[in-house]
Amino acid sequence: MAKVVVMDHPLIQHKIGYIRRIDTGTKDFRDTIGEIAMLICYEATRDLELEEVEIETPICKTTVKELKGKKLAIIPILRAGLGMVDGMLAMIPTAKVGHIGLYRDPETHEPVEYYCKLPADCSEREVFVVDPMLATGGSSVAAVQLLKDKGCKKIHFMCIIAAPEGVKKMTEAHPDVDLYIGSLDDHLNENAYIVPGLGDAGDRIFGTK
Repeated sequence: MAKVVVMDHPLIQHKIGYIRRIDTGTKDFRDTIGEIAMLICYEATRDLELEEVEIETPICKTTVKELKGKKLAIIPILRAGLGMVDGMLAMIPTAKVGHIGLYRDPETHEPVEYYCKLPADCSEREVFVVDPMLATGGSSVAAVQLLKDKGCKKIHFMCIIAAPEGVKKMTEAHPDVDLYIGSLDDHLNENAYIVPGLGDAGDRIFGTK
């Protein structure tokens, strides 16, 4: 069954409070999204496998622990997911980055893929799908299914703010994918925005509204 981890770290909570504010400007919003992604990444990578490696320090030989395989991939859901990539790369600089583009069909409200570019060996990597908002869960469910269809087996999902409706949809559709959430909010409104939320994350990251 999927593990659902809601962050309780004071720094994460403080920074989420800051980006919720309507008067937080584009640059500060973008920078803080990256910082929150870095902090959530720290928690989400807690269970990565380690292996022992023999090295030499200036004093003597010793055995240290290193990430086993070191094969990680970060897959943002376009476009808002891009805001989380740099923060994660600060923690995992050797990770490869793929991109999945989805839009919601105005008639059916179902997600439609318009772009997908993944690392060639993505199916062999531990994959972290990132999107600041988990609202209805439609795009996230579709993105994870797309990765599974391409052979990815170890998939995790990271978001900054989630609605209970999205969490339910994700865990039902993909019970093998762990969720790492900065804040679990109250509900979705009639326009499928998270309440209290922070508005449209993509618009606020890129200053398009």
